[in-house]
Amino acid sequence: MTSRCAWLRAGATKFAATAIVLPLAGTLWHSARMIARRALPFLALPAFAQNVPARPVRVIVPFPPGGTTDVLARAIGAKWQEAWGQQVVIDNRGGGGGVIGTEAAFRAAPDGHTLVLGNNQTHATNAALIANLPYDAAGFAAITLVARVPHALVVPAASPVRSVAALVERGRRQPTSYASPSAGSTAHIVAETFSRRNGLNATHVPYRGAAPAVQDLVAGVVDFMMASWASVATLVADGRLRALGVGGDARFADAPDVPTLSEQGFAYLSADAWFGYFAPAGTAEPIVARVHAATEAALTDATIRPRLEAAGFRLATMPPAQFARFHREEIARWAALVRESGVTVSD
Repeated sequence: MTSRCAWLRAGATKFAATAIVLPLAGTLWHSARMIARRALPFLALPAFAQNVPARPVRVIVPFPPGGTTDVLARAIGAKWQEAWGQQVVIDNRGGGGGVIGTEAAFRAAPDGHTLVLGNNQTHATNAALIANLPYDAAGFAAITLVARVPHALVVPAASPVRSVAALVERGRRQPTSYASPSAGSTAHIVAETFSRRNGLNATHVPYRGAAPAVQDLVAGVVDFMMASWASVATLVADGRLRALGVGGDARFADAPDVPTLSEQGFAYLSADAWFGYFAPAGTAEPIVARVHAATEAALTDATIRPRLEAAGFRLATMPPAQFARFHREEIARWAALVRESGVTVSD
């Protein structure tokens, strides 16, 4: 707020100095001061927005270092830093399924110097999963979508199951189990919805992260998993896992023989994870526009785009207004999925 206050003081001084030389008195002088006070925020805003950031920018990542969200934030933050000539600090505030960090961003000053890289969990599913959520998932200024990470339905290589329909048939006949990175995760919600819709006798086995869940899937400890493609692509290519179907509208270039879930009549399983930047509510539109433009520039940079795409990210931005609509739709969509799945954070 220092730079903004400086702008306001400078503008007020200039306005007052001009007013002194005018032959105003009494009511006219009072009116001039009132007009000045009401007009100054609007006069100062364009210049303030042009000067953002006036000090280091803090990007809150509501998850621990080294995870998917953190990788994205650090890659993009490095490019912001180059473009703005100002330090970009990645502030990892993990815990509570992203609640702790997201709440901190929600309560920050709306001056453009605190942002959050959220995802469908922090800004959509938590609203339906967590009673008394300490922030309003819809109460942020939406800046831009950054990336999607598609999911795939996978089984161990030794499994006799070779299609989604075969998995349904087998799961109806005998008990089965599925893994997820954590209770309440995208993988958990989608897999539980799949099990309920198709009458599977399935047991949920939650893990502390995707890595141990995938490891047990490879070993055959669990029977299937809705996993991010980034976490299983290499294992599928190596023949240690079998992908029954992939999310999205088209087959993956690195797995052209694996049909989409939609092709097999299971379009509702195409619930990709997504990531996007948000600012506290009340952040000025010119500031939001500047961060959106800087993000677009970063994601077209040849030094980071191939690296992020190789890691499984489907990079895509949206203008702020479009991203805001997308965000509202996602809150509603995930609320419906959570209700149908019956998942709670205590599961």
